[in-house]
Amino acid sequence: MTVSTQEVAEPLSIGVRARDWVERTRDAMSIEEMVGQLFIFSTSQDSRDELEPLLALKPGGINRFPGRDLAAFRAATVHAIENSQVPPIFCGDIEGGTISYPFATAVPNIMGIAACDDLALTEAIARLVARESRVLGYDWSFGPVVDVNADFRSAIVGTRSFGSDPDQVLAQASVYVRALQEEGVAACLKHWPGDGLDDRDQHLVTSVMPLSVDDWHRLFGRIYGSLIDEGVMTVMSAHIAFPAYIRAHMPDAGREAFCPATLSSLINQRLLRDELGFRGLIVSDATGMGGLTGWMERSEAVPGVIENGCDMFLFSRMPERDYGFMLAGLRKGLLSEARLYEAVTRILTLKARLGLHDVDPAARMMPLDAMRAALQTPEHQAVASTAAGQSVTLVKDTQALLPLDPHLHRRVVVIADKGYSFWDGALERSYAPFVQELAQRGFDLRTFDPEQWPTAEDTDLVLYLVGQEATPSASRIFLDFAKLHGSHRKAMTQFSQEIPTALISFGQPYYLYDAPHMMTCINAYSAIEPVQRETARRLLGEAPLVGVSPVDPFCGQEQLKW
Repeated sequence: MTVSTQEVAEPLSIGVRARDWVERTRDAMSIEEMVGQLFIFSTSQDSRDELEPLLALKPGGINRFPGRDLAAFRAATVHAIENSQVPPIFCGDIEGGTISYPFATAVPNIMGIAACDDLALTEAIARLVARESRVLGYDWSFGPVVDVNADFRSAIVGTRSFGSDPDQVLAQASVYVRALQEEGVAACLKHWPGDGLDDRDQHLVTSVMPLSVDDWHRLFGRIYGSLIDEGVMTVMSAHIAFPAYIRAHMPDAGREAFCPATLSSLINQRLLRDELGFRGLIVSDATGMGGLTGWMERSEAVPGVIENGCDMFLFSRMPERDYGFMLAGLRKGLLSEARLYEAVTRILTLKARLGLHDVDPAARMMPLDAMRAALQTPEHQAVASTAAGQSVTLVKDTQALLPLDPHLHRRVVVIADKGYSFWDGALERSYAPFVQELAQRGFDLRTFDPEQWPTAEDTDLVLYLVGQEATPSASRIFLDFAKLHGSHRKAMTQFSQEIPTALISFGQPYYLYDAPHMMTCINAYSAIEPVQRETARRLLGEAPLVGVSPVDPFCGQEQLKW
């Protein structure tokens, strides 16, 4: 069967040579090779042993979670390139914050960037990220997140979002997408059809878009429609249901009204493609997530994701099994030949738009020394430091504690929860940079001892440091005083009325909800080293606190303001 690119649902336009490559490459593939192109498998070990069984399936893409050895990371990437007949696309969750990769320049997360309130700086960060991503071999960033942080209880949106103001989300995302793609990295809007209004996490359940169709068009329809018109290359379809839209077309939908978007042709084809006019590639969200695995049996879900409008299938805990399910689904009619051809055409078209068809495989990765020279350059670190400092936000200081003074506040007790990271290859988490900055300025810091509580006689300042950024499967955001103080009984004691106390969040911006008695609060959004160092400088008045909160840190509660 031979099909032209024009016949396959009008994919995004490419040049004649690139179109010829797409058609020749697709038409030369066996059915088994075309099925392989549908998959993006994940790697985190930087080893040939990990790659070999994946490369045997001839996947369209590989999501790279790097380890801490740049040479090993490069060698594994080169091995994947050299052992792929069709150039693989390399992708990653390149979102900043503690998801920053260990040998790249650490930059603020999406919310930290938004708090800078400076579109020129957003562009500079996006270009930095794109350039270093290209050095590392990445072609495709699964970002930016364009969810709207409307429900402060949403632990998965939080610091991964540009905020709660749709206009700000759109303005920031527009700059970010344009800069990424001008630098040769495909951007990906997520999480279609929109997240942030359900406080549950699609990693755990099929969450729900609760808006009416009209309200959705005014909010997410405007964001996605504008960015599609501006040329975004890809969209990630999520395990999020949109019952109002389904019922508008299927009044008696019943349970089907809560079908995740990843398995809904109405949401992917009719809404995204037909109504909003998207012609690029749709990738599913990670297919091991509860929002998908809890909805449908795996052997049906695997081909169903592609049949219902996604062009690529993201991740697999059992690659050979899922490949078999896809092939069996094609033979059983759960996946049509037409959808297979359409999806593969879009995959190859994306690769051609990124120029992967035109690059000598031997030249696709820089030599190791050149890579090291192009990463963490002084210029890039200066941009990251500027953004880190500009993001730090004073939420409140009703006790007039700031700026801190080593003579007045010398004896400091630190009560800390450094948080954790879900992602492989994420940066190590520690408050050492922040503590080091204060110690160098004459403060005497000690770690909180649950058996020897601070008193006004031996302590001048209590600092709560919390560092949990938005992360999958966290389920809820809250300030866990039982963990911080050492037991549930000790959680009941608070210090702020006896000893000057401040709360500094190097993560989620909503911790005041659980601690309204904290009279001084700083939101810094991320625990990366430059943010910690710049936060310390600003606490001492060495630089101004200019961050603008992208959300309401008072969670709609007047009590929190005092």
